[in-house]
Amino acid sequence: MKKPTILLVEDDELDIISVQRSLKKLKSDYELHTAYNGIEALRILRDPNVGLRPDVILLDINMPRMNGVEFLKVLREDENLKDLKVFVMTTSSEGQDRSEAEKLGISGYIIKPLNYTENTKRSDSMEAFVQFHLRKILLDENT
Repeated sequence: MKKPTILLVEDDELDIISVQRSLKKLKSDYELHTAYNGIEALRILRDPNVGLRPDVILLDINMPRMNGVEFLKVLREDENLKDLKVFVMTTSSEGQDRSEAEKLGISGYIIKPLNYTENTKRSDSMEAFVQFHLRKILLDENT
């Protein structure tokens, strides 16, 4: 059975750590790759030497160089990448961001807690997302 593969496109180191911790609690075998912005993610996805075809992409919206919506637009225009599952995880509660992302065919949208001083709440929210949404995706892909 193929090991589930996740591409995390996130520029915030604390959020990366939070996703890693939450995934470890799944007690499931998976591969996690990280890109710090949309440009780096596209480079990884298009590099034939890397050969990455993730089961799911976890995407932040607010990133430097190429934000999540710009990344989604390019991804959906690429014949080889347009069908990839993308979950947006963002602090942006802007309706326009969500609307644009949904028009670009995302699988889900989670707003990360805005109160960053309480790391436990942030971790709990991330863990709940991973437990309920990501577990289902990863299990469905590999059954």
